[in-house]
Amino acid sequence: MVQLYLFITVILAALFVTRVTLKTDQIGLLLSFSGAFLLSVTVLHLLPDFYQLDIHNMGIYILLGILVQSILEFFSQGAEHGHIHSQENKRFPWLLFIGLSVHAFFEGIPVDEHSNQALLSAIIIHKVPVAMVLATFLRNSEIPKKQAWALIVFFALMSPLGSYLSINNTFISDYKTEIDGFIIGVFLHISTIILFESSKNHQFNLIKFISVLLGFGLAFWA
Repeated sequence: MVQLYLFITVILAALFVTRVTLKTDQIGLLLSFSGAFLLSVTVLHLLPDFYQLDIHNMGIYILLGILVQSILEFFSQGAEHGHIHSQENKRFPWLLFIGLSVHAFFEGIPVDEHSNQALLSAIIIHKVPVAMVLATFLRNSEIPKKQAWALIVFFALMSPLGSYLSINNTFISDYKTEIDGFIIGVFLHISTIILFESSKNHQFNLIKFISVLLGFGLAFWA
């Protein structure tokens, strides 16, 4: 069932973009909330559970996740943060698509039927602006509509695939704890970057600050 939630979120977000064009400030508010929520869930739920386990050099896996996500963003151009960069031509940025797809696969790994509800909510909320950015690139490219939707469906399947393999793949199951540490690093990198970039020129924005507090508060009570 959780795999269906992950899939439907992307499809609905893409459909929304085909009907409504959101302003940058509106996406920014959603990003601020999602970044705060994801960071809080990681710090309050994932990290304590991870460090209760007795694994040698646990922090290395977290640092590896931060490093790999930094490399992925070289290809995705920061679309995980909701960035919509101007397209100088109408060619679809395939490296961006590959980077986002790999990132989406990683996101799905810690999710299963027994996952904390706050974790599932944080990932779903984060996927909304990312799917919107991808759909915007597809809409502005020269790719035929049917092919564009095929790519969206492929992207929508990546997180459910990560979730499915984490349950049914022997290798991922055997190293689930180490992989969870890696995913924590990915989440820490994404969420902190979103918060650092949430204010233009580092100016105080009351509405965005409130959205961040709301994200923190909901994660605390989740």
